[in-house]
Amino acid sequence: MNPWIITLIILAVGGVVIFFLYRKGSKLQAEQDEQKQKLQASAQKVTMLVIDKKRLPFKDSGLPQIVIDQSPKRARRVKVPVVKAKVGPKIMSLIADEDVYDQIPVNASIQAMVSGIYITSVNNFRKAPVEKEEKKGLLNKLRGKN
Repeated sequence: MNPWIITLIILAVGGVVIFFLYRKGSKLQAEQDEQKQKLQASAQKVTMLVIDKKRLPFKDSGLPQIVIDQSPKRARRVKVPVVKAKVGPKIMSLIADEDVYDQIPVNASIQAMVSGIYITSVNNFRKAPVEKEEKKGLLNKLRGKN
């Protein structure tokens, strides 16, 4: 076979694959935008006292069992940002958005927009200092593992 024909076939297959991935990506993007709009529509402003925040595996996060059962199996092994907070008289475990998680101060009272058990945004109205994690160097990481 002529090498030009093989090259054209490979380019055609590559073009079809790229077109398929573009279409699939645009559909997924539209679904994600729709879900964000639903979250924003159902969000409520809540005042809470943050007790603790950690990144935990989904199954060990302390969330209600029904939430864990409804999640896909592959998502149960992923670490999620979990915030334990006192909302009114109750102590609740909430999931924070990745962008919001670093802004949440520990042991401080904050106002947050909450949609279900999902924290979508934070307003640090008492101006509590936000703790920044220290970056560990390579040697400190190695020493910490021993």
